[in-house]
Order: sequence, then structure tokens, then C-alpha cells
Amino acid sequence: MLGTAPLGQGEETQLLIAQKEEAGIQLQAEEYDLMAAAADLDEIEDVNANCILMANLQQASSSGTQTDSAPVYDTNGSAE
Repeated sequence: MLGTAPLGQGEETQLLIAQKEEAGIQLQAEEYDLMAAAADLDEIEDVNANCILMANLQQASSSGTQTDSAPVYDTNGSAE
């Protein structure tokens, strides 16, 4: 399959459970609990990825690539 990302463990579990439901197979309470835990795991992974991204952005913005000094003006009044 081109253009699709591999499934995470939680997504794979949810897919298997959904396939069972479509086939009319009765789910057990343990499988519902597993499906809920898998969804929580996927959400935690998303939050972790967002936190890492935010930390990287914060580090990049404070790494000295930006200056807080006022602009320097030429004799003609244009900023450099």
C-alpha cells in the first residue's frame, strides 16, 4: 500500500477488534478494555510527539538565532 503509514500497536488492535465486530463475533469485556487502553496509548503517543515538537521549537527560538536589538538605520532612513 503506497502512501500509508504503518499502524501503531493501538491502531492495529482497534482494527482487529473492528474486524471481529463486522464478522459478528461477540467481543469479550477484556477486548473492550484492551481497545480502550489502545486508544489511550495512541493519544499519549500523540501528546508526547506534540511536547517534543514544542520543546524543539522553543529551543530553536531561544538558540541565539534571533536578536532582541533595535534595527540599525541607514542615513537614508531605511532599516538594515
